[in-house]
Amino acid sequence: MLACKQMSSPNQAVPAVNRQITLAARPVGMPKPTDFKLVDAQMPQPGAGEVLVRALYLSVDPVMRGRIGGQAGQARSVQPGEVMAGPVVGSVLESNDPRIAKDDVVEGMLGWQEYAVAQAKSLRKVDPRVAPISTSLYVLGMPGLTAYFGLLDICKPQPGETVVVSAAAGAVGSLVGQIARIKRCRAIGIAGSNEKIRFITRELGFDGGFNYKEGDYQARLKELCPNGVDIYFDNVGGPVTDAVIRAINTRARIAVCGQISQYNSERPEMGPRWLGQLVAKQAKAEGFLVQQFADRHEEGLKQLATWLREKKLKYHEDIVDGLENAPVAFIGMLEGKNIGKRLVRVTQSNL
Repeated sequence: MLACKQMSSPNQAVPAVNRQITLAARPVGMPKPTDFKLVDAQMPQPGAGEVLVRALYLSVDPVMRGRIGGQAGQARSVQPGEVMAGPVVGSVLESNDPRIAKDDVVEGMLGWQEYAVAQAKSLRKVDPRVAPISTSLYVLGMPGLTAYFGLLDICKPQPGETVVVSAAAGAVGSLVGQIARIKRCRAIGIAGSNEKIRFITRELGFDGGFNYKEGDYQARLKELCPNGVDIYFDNVGGPVTDAVIRAINTRARIAVCGQISQYNSERPEMGPRWLGQLVAKQAKAEGFLVQQFADRHEEGLKQLATWLREKKLKYHEDIVDGLENAPVAFIGMLEGKNIGKRLVRVTQSNL
């Protein structure tokens, strides 16, 4: 956990300025701390139908790399000089909408800043009695829903099947493997350190896993998946995916969730052409975005909360303190330095 200066309590008076992290320059390759800037801005004032929110936690996610790189994609790019976009959970200080009251806890795309104004209708109310509010950015938020719909709807796992998950110790992958186990499948994880493999096998209950930085991918897959791979949940792309595709079974299903190994590449990486494997194995590979299941998010959150309450899902939060450390937290996540979900705690709270 990174050190930072003393943070304010949510009950202290609202300051005159609002600290923000803006994009200073579009990164080339792996982002650098100098690509971001900490600035003081005027305090926002809520208008009709709006609320003022004090940030408690903000999320750093791989998808943000595409937004700051200017590539066309699933969300609008962040322009240099703009506040970094991202999900936040916080406490409501003022409300001009009857649907949300002062002191409610809400989650939404509020960006990397201490205070934000947003339309009340764009926010999701969070019940602190269900679970710690930080889980609204993890198990009971976008990563949880991504794992839930990506595995269950895209891949439709059946009891006894073998599910392989890349980036298995990350926010999404760690949940995919556990949901696979709930559905009575074998869960095999691929991660970037022996510490992460111990975490997913000893703490989360994966049936096995291997460190992709050590040894022969094909040999390890053959050892851990002697009957082949029925489902592959792909978070990384690159050589890891090339190896797994060669091990898939007939009618395998592949959910393409992310390609983090490629996000910081200055040129597209060339790799083996494996589409023929989909033909030979009559397999399916499907990319997806969690937003396509927006009309069913309530269903997913309800089931995830039930599994959490029943202790069928475990989670680990990798927390960095201080808004000013958000860029370092983000870069570290892209470098694979986190286990579980990396969050930035903006303000100390007992919620």
